[in-house]
Order: sequence, then C-alpha cells, then structure tokens
Amino acid sequence: MADITDIRTVYHWIAIDVARYWNAVLIETATGQRHRFKMSNTAQDFERLITFIQGLGGRSRAGLEPTGDYHRALAYRLAQAGVEVVSISSVAQSRYREAMFNSWDKNDPKDAGVILEMLKQGRTQQYVDPMLAGHHDLQELSKTYYQISRARTRVQHSIVNHHISLYFPEMHKYWCSTRSDWWIRFMIEFPTPAHVRQLSQEAFVAAAWSIVGRKVNKQSKLGEMVHL
Repeated sequence: MADITDIRTVYHWIAIDVARYWNAVLIETATGQRHRFKMSNTAQDFERLITFIQGLGGRSRAGLEPTGDYHRALAYRLAQAGVEVVSISSVAQSRYREAMFNSWDKNDPKDAGVILEMLKQGRTQQYVDPMLAGHHDLQELSKTYYQISRARTRVQHSIVNHHISLYFPEMHKYWCSTRSDWWIRFMIEFPTPAHVRQLSQEAFVAAAWSIVGRKVNKQSKLGEMVHL
C-alpha cells in the first residue's frame, strides 16, 4: 500500500539501490543539490553515510529497494540515526523505470534515480524494522519454519510423483501425511520391490517389523505389502 504521508514537507531525499556488496546512493538535498556515490555494505560506510546526512541538518527520508535481506542492516542503522526509512516496491520500480526510459535497460545508478523520483512523489511503502519493533526473533523463527515446511513438502511431492509412482504405485495409499516417518524408514531399507522379493514373507515381516512403527494389525499390513 502506498505511503500517503504529506510529501510537501521539506526533506533531504536519500535514494539507495541496495545490492549484495555495493549500494548506489543518490541524495537530493532540500535545496535541490544532488550527490551521487557508491558505498559498500560495511559498518564503516554506514557511519560515513550517516555523518554526511546529519551534516545536512533538517529532516531526511531514505527510500530503499529491498534486495534479499541485504537492506536490513543499513535500514536499521538509518532508522537508529533518526532518518525516516521507507520501502520501494521492486515491481513498482520496474514499471516506473520502464515508463521513464521506455527501455528494459537497467543499472544501479539509473535505479537510484528512479527510486529518488518515486520517493519524492510518495510512491513508497511503509517500512517496519523488526529489530526496532521488537519482533525480530519471532519473525525469523516463523520464516525458518516456513522454509522447512516448503522443503519438506517439496521432498514429499518428489517422492510421491517419482519414486513411488515408479516402484510402489500401490503403496501410495499408505502415505497419509508429510510426517509418515515410517514410510521413509521403509524406503531406505527397501528402496525397490526387488529388495522385498529377495526375502521370504517371514523374513520380510521380521526385517520390517520395527520399521513400520505401531500399527493396529502389523502382521496383516506387512503381509499385504509383500503381495502388492
């Protein structure tokens, strides 16, 4: 959602195109003077930037286009120093750049110029720093759980759509959820039907007895697997 803050307030505008190692910075002071330079993602350059901004006096607003999590450290330090920090949507910036230059060509200095124009027009998004807001750990733990859940689901789909469909199509009914730990243990021990057929039914039941976990009728279930 766009920031509807009154943009008639006199600001020093700070546009930063964030990258992994180097950031392109374009600053337009309240008097209209522009400063363009490149800075690294290091604490030393963060302090140099803040010293420069504080030397301007007055109010400052910085707009950053997030790139992964590389913007987080700089945004946190700017907010700590009293600079108003807002976010620039990557999609909106791409559309705006195409409208400005009628070209797909892009580079960091050009992107910083686009960010500056969007910043001055108020085409920004609210930025909430999780460290300052006090929910950083909760946010990162939830993101970690989300990534683990995605990876687990991806592995499940790969097994169901490839391995099981080729080797054990009849046994798909036993896969009830992503937490079918016994199924994974069974596949490690018996990866193909040949590993099952090389044993007699009695030997297979004995070998798989502890693998399938607690079942109501384990003997019948293992016997059914042999004949699938």
